[in-house]
Amino acid sequence: MSPNLLDVENVNKIFTRGGLVSRRVNHAVNDASFSLAADKPEVFTIIGESGSGKTTLAGMILNSVAPTSGRILFRGRDLREVRSRRDRLEFMSHVQAIFQNPFDAFNPLKRVDRYLFSAVQRFTECRTSEAEERVDDALRKVGLSLAEIRGRYPHEMSGGQLQRVAIARALVSNPSLIVADEPVSMIDASLRMTVINLFKKLRDELGVSIIYITHDLATAYYISDRLIIMQKGRVVEGGDARTVLAAPQHPYSIKLRQAVLSVDDAWRDDSLTGDMPVMAT
Repeated sequence: MSPNLLDVENVNKIFTRGGLVSRRVNHAVNDASFSLAADKPEVFTIIGESGSGKTTLAGMILNSVAPTSGRILFRGRDLREVRSRRDRLEFMSHVQAIFQNPFDAFNPLKRVDRYLFSAVQRFTECRTSEAEERVDDALRKVGLSLAEIRGRYPHEMSGGQLQRVAIARALVSNPSLIVADEPVSMIDASLRMTVINLFKKLRDELGVSIIYITHDLATAYYISDRLIIMQKGRVVEGGDARTVLAAPQHPYSIKLRQAVLSVDDAWRDDSLTGDMPVMAT
């Protein structure tokens, strides 16, 4: 059995559209491989532009998209074996997702706290009397509390608050891996670092590994331990995050870096290096 938390082994995903005459083949992910160690929580970033295959790769890691070939192992178990409802719930309790737009994640007619209580019921065996304590604990880990959000609807909260609630919902099941797909791209710039620093806190204090998916080199430079860069479905470069982003070797990686501020200039920008919010513990 693999000692790793996650193994992505030579994974491919091909989408076919059209009929016999106008058949089109899209090789969305082409021979991607990487691993996350079980005993060393980290932020592992997948960087790529729209159409690079990074979101398709995330879907395969979340077991919502089946690879065409290759395999993905979570704690040594091939995800192709995770089929029954019981097995899928067990897997989902360990691997949670955070998506791009927090307003899309919540029904505007449903109170936000209901989502957290539903997660408690789905993934734990807590008695009703323990549910509030569990929800409040998850919220406090992201700098909120049950008293602050109880009874509130999504439109009564900011994007940053909602994204933190989404992270709290993911934490209810005590996951070992969170897949975060462009989690700050729809949040106001002034609130982005609150969420970015929260992911670092989850890694450092709770031992949760994060797969952080983004097109933004500046946040990747700040948050990542290791990374891969994808172009048209292929991993073109990878390794230690600061080493790769400071001196990229592949022509595509160099082009991406040249398209934005240098990483040194980016982190001198006031919007990124200003005072960080103090998170509640």
